[in-house]
Amino acid sequence: MTVETGAEPSAADRAARFLDLENAPFTLPGSRILVQRADGGVTVRLAEYERRLDECVVVRTLRVFGADGRLAELRDVRPERLEFSGGVTLTFDGPEAISVGGAGRFTVELAVPGALDSSAAAFGTWSPGLPSAATAVWNADGVEDVQVTEAGSDTVVRLTVAGAAGQVRIGLGEPVDTGMLTHSAALAATDDIWAEWFARCPGVRPDLADLTAFCWWVLGANIVTLPGRGNARAVVPSKIGYVGLWQWDAYFIAAGLRHGDPNLAREQLSLAFGFPTADGQLPDVVHDEGVLASSDDLPPGDRENLRRAGSAIADPTAAIPLTKPPLAAWALRSLEGLIDDPAWFDDAWATVARSQEWWFAHSDLDGDGMPEYGHPYSSGLDDSPVFDGDLPVASPDLAAYLIVQDDLLAAHARSVGDTDAADRYARRADNTLALLEEMWDDAASFFRSRGAGHPLAAETAVSLLPLLTGRLPGRIVSRMLEALDDPDRFATPWAVPTVATRDADFSAERMWRGPVWVNINALLVEGLAVSGQPVRSRRLLESTLRLVAHGGGPHEYFNPLTGEKAASATTSFGWSAALYVDLAVRASR
Repeated sequence: MTVETGAEPSAADRAARFLDLENAPFTLPGSRILVQRADGGVTVRLAEYERRLDECVVVRTLRVFGADGRLAELRDVRPERLEFSGGVTLTFDGPEAISVGGAGRFTVELAVPGALDSSAAAFGTWSPGLPSAATAVWNADGVEDVQVTEAGSDTVVRLTVAGAAGQVRIGLGEPVDTGMLTHSAALAATDDIWAEWFARCPGVRPDLADLTAFCWWVLGANIVTLPGRGNARAVVPSKIGYVGLWQWDAYFIAAGLRHGDPNLAREQLSLAFGFPTADGQLPDVVHDEGVLASSDDLPPGDRENLRRAGSAIADPTAAIPLTKPPLAAWALRSLEGLIDDPAWFDDAWATVARSQEWWFAHSDLDGDGMPEYGHPYSSGLDDSPVFDGDLPVASPDLAAYLIVQDDLLAAHARSVGDTDAADRYARRADNTLALLEEMWDDAASFFRSRGAGHPLAAETAVSLLPLLTGRLPGRIVSRMLEALDDPDRFATPWAVPTVATRDADFSAERMWRGPVWVNINALLVEGLAVSGQPVRSRRLLESTLRLVAHGGGPHEYFNPLTGEKAASATTSFGWSAALYVDLAVRASR
């Protein structure tokens, strides 16, 4: 995969420029294993649902020493391998193992947590005690020497191997007695996996090609298999901290995947749509151990914290449904024409329709015709100031999503000849639009959320998302454009902040209280376009692409004043990567 002089860089070469083993770990599509820099070498951890990486250590440190006994430096990082000085490389040997090998004599030092069973010279086992790895093992070929010592609560193993076939394999599960791939075969197999993935990377403008390739790498790197779900492939928000399929994330991730791998995009929607409750509610999260669809699905200690007392309408002692905003039809529409499976689409549209009915039947908690968020988690904007007061919250973004979803359901019903259903969806969309317009505060010049029926002071990006309907009166659209142009509101140096700067709760760094999120920008790009503002839409599209480049990659969220990654934001974030790809493709047409 080396590029010849003068040749156009491959997508893999472009992505490699961003691989630093810190913001972007070394991993493999479908694997839970993550390799990152640590103490003169690397550390090996696993990506697990609802566990911090520091709790998921398989090898605390892995260091390589050359034939002269000196520590080998990590010289190069590529999608398919890490290269140390002296010609030693580290690669994957399938999704559950890594292999270290080289042509000469070298030593691999492993510091592993806990005790080690080293009863055989060719292998040793230990117990990380993780859901994906109750047991781990090293195997070695060409062993010259094995030394085992204790170091506090860890065990340190030094394995010296030699010869063309010399290698050390670190895997999950039991020892491999026979059939272990040679290191060169493992390198070739890993190279093939990434080559196949990058072959699907969509083409874009030259100035966007490097970061698009890296974002495509992020999507591949964030693939995990869910054993509890028949080994379905989920593109998780991040192997660094978000290991599961969140409903909202799946929709945004599918928007980017569809440009190179529409079948994988469909798999994300199939998982998101695959586990509705009896009354049609779609779960917040699908994960190995089940789903998160209610506060009762949370650990006991979290349940009491997350049942928000003080609501004048919702019973704070009852189980609270947990879902995500209704963008299901929006996501499903994006795959039409890319997937030739009418039966799948029929089932998917039926699931979306049942989910839409759930919102009106079970989440209109005050019975006024306008559904509310019963819990911040269901909004996707958990920490927004609109949730600082009482629940439930009637929010203009939810109204907008429901209008768009009913409009899309009406269009689908008309396309299959169901005029009665089309008329029903259209009437409901019109009614929701009328209720949304009642939320407009003309004096304050924004759509005002309501908590437990009371107007809320917070001015946030949810007040801008009604643009998505494409059905607002011109006078309101004009006032919203003024808000986007006002430095005291949403015209920050790097827009669009999720809270207006004039709001008392604005923070440039705190999650959903001011930072820029790529998904909100992408929705506003669409909202401006359908609201008759194509030039404004294109301007925001291009500035969002520049923001991700300026910030150093597809982070979870960005400081709107500096354009840099916010301090607490996760890196290599799935929907930021996917939406960058989507916006880059659109910008290149």
